[in-house]
Amino acid sequence: MRITRRLPYQRSRGFLLLEVLLALAVFAIAVTGFVMALNQTADLATVTQRELRITRLLESALAKAMSQPVLEEGTTSEAVGEMEAQGMEIETTVEMMPEIENEDGQMLQEMYRIEVAARWFENGVSQEQTAETWRYSRLYQP
Repeated sequence: MRITRRLPYQRSRGFLLLEVLLALAVFAIAVTGFVMALNQTADLATVTQRELRITRLLESALAKAMSQPVLEEGTTSEAVGEMEAQGMEIETTVEMMPEIENEDGQMLQEMYRIEVAARWFENGVSQEQTAETWRYSRLYQP
């Protein structure tokens, strides 16, 4: 009868390759998840930047319409040079509202509703974003 003894390092020889492969697989999964998260973050940053630009343009057009000393009812439209690639157009609508009663019970005449709408094409789909405010015309008269 012959007894052979194995040394401890001889038992784990086949497991070393398996451990390396498992470590590489776990690393690859982690890196893939990280890259996907970075890609989604970049996409979100692009969308947020575009929405902020559109909001800024709407606020600017609304402030421009509000700053007119005398409001005239009607609709005006203008192309936006900054967003020319998307074919953006800003339409400003000024309309007189019916008389409104304030907190003191006084009737407010010459109240105007000002609406600014931005329209553009993106990915073959028509997009629109609007902003509106009211203005009491006598407030700005000298």
